[in-house]
Amino acid sequence: MKIQERTGAGQGRSAAPAQPSVGDRLPTPPRERKPALAALAVLLILVGALGATMLVLQAGDRVEVVKITKEIPAGGSVTDDNVSSVLVAEDSSIHYVKWSLLDDLKKLKAVNTIPAGAVAVGEMFGDNVSAADGKTLVGLSLKAGQFPAGIKQGDTVAAYRVADGGSRGNSSASTSGNSDSVLVDKAVVTDVPDKSDDELVGSANSAYTLAVDNDQAAPLAQAAANGEVVLVLVPSNNSSN
Repeated sequence: MKIQERTGAGQGRSAAPAQPSVGDRLPTPPRERKPALAALAVLLILVGALGATMLVLQAGDRVEVVKITKEIPAGGSVTDDNVSSVLVAEDSSIHYVKWSLLDDLKKLKAVNTIPAGAVAVGEMFGDNVSAADGKTLVGLSLKAGQFPAGIKQGDTVAAYRVADGGSRGNSSASTSGNSDSVLVDKAVVTDVPDKSDDELVGSANSAYTLAVDNDQAAPLAQAAANGEVVLVLVPSNNSSN
């Protein structure tokens, strides 16, 4: 009987292994803290936020300035047809020409050739402009029929001597004179009259300025003084110097 009671008592026990007591657990190592990395992360966040703020402020601080849309030759002027307005970030180190000063800018001359797409700055213009090396600026006073219709700054023209004072009519293509009548085969137009001058009925001669080789300046000026010059527009594919 005693043997059976002990056997039955053993069968009622759980087969699960005994759990160690709390005092028997291994100690957990303390979590290592890295305050330097946390401080660096906070600093990077602050720097990024500051940079974004500066970009927003600079983007909002813009000025309207003059942009060149068509090439202006040396000695040429700004007109309504060769400029437009554009917004740029304000920078005190760059002498942008503000759009509000466009009328004043029209009174000045380009110091050197200004390419299309350039933003106008004060150093590009001046009151007294000399021609490029080897070139002379010659002013011509021409009446209707002595120059092509629609001639503009940057065009390349040829100048012919005519004995009849240029009464050939509109010289938009060519003249019938022989090769000896050619005064200048290629000259760049650097200045043209204002449109308002062309619209005046019975107005006086129109003033044009050409950039020519130094040795061609005197004959051209003399012929122009005698009213014996006709300008002919040179096709663009032959206008390279």
